[in-house]
Amino acid sequence: MGRVIAITNQKGGVGKTTTSTNLSACLAELGKKVLVVDIDPQGNATSGLGIEKNELENTIYDLFIGECELDECLQKNTLENLSVLPSNVNLSGAEIDLIGVEHREYILKKELDSIKDDYDYIIIDCPPSLNILTVNALSAADSVLVPIQCEYYALEGLSQLIYTINLVKKRLNPELKMEGVVFTMYDARTNLSLEVVENVKSNLKQTIYKTIIPRNIKLAEAPSRGMPINIYDPKSAGAESYRLLAEEVINHNEDGSYTPENIKEEKGKKSKKWKR
Repeated sequence: MGRVIAITNQKGGVGKTTTSTNLSACLAELGKKVLVVDIDPQGNATSGLGIEKNELENTIYDLFIGECELDECLQKNTLENLSVLPSNVNLSGAEIDLIGVEHREYILKKELDSIKDDYDYIIIDCPPSLNILTVNALSAADSVLVPIQCEYYALEGLSQLIYTINLVKKRLNPELKMEGVVFTMYDARTNLSLEVVENVKSNLKQTIYKTIIPRNIKLAEAPSRGMPINIYDPKSAGAESYRLLAEEVINHNEDGSYTPENIKEEKGKKSKKWKR
């Protein structure tokens, strides 16, 4: 049965979509069957994986409002081992359309439960807000992965997010767990990033992944080409870091100690050849 991971943080610009697409692609590169579920109306995960989001006949919005079946909006094998439930701006109307709908918090869970056995991992890219879409993701997920940018306001809003996660666990999804926190946009040239990492570690009683994602120009360029980083620039520091994160997720390592070496390329380590 597939493991469903919601990637969320109500703070924007922390690398949610970057982590969703690149972690998913690296899991697929390792031979895992992966489904990316884009429930952000911006549809950046969709376009970042090479799908023309504005030319789709059906998206996850149509699935939410009952106007299509799951197979009608599922983009199968967009990349090798990776499929996508796509999104576009139409999804921004879901909040209003779902008012009064019975069990609206479980719409996504019901759909994903029907295909959960077909995938090793289902990665949900959430919007930067705690709305009904995010609640659907948390209700459907087994665990939550929270990207945190290496900046002074890293902890801003995180307490509210953890409160919401615990509320969903209490009222909607008793099995929901905190997958952990991953640091993004780490700049090894400054002391600030290291200070933030140590500050968050001392204040946050959650699992923290060893892998730290560096600030990398190739990571910023890849979405505009409609490619994940391991295809766009497979030898970049960003690609190597997301490969390490994928391995950590697979191993589900509980040890979250900070190791700067993780942002460096592992010498002699060769990734499996993978085709788009």
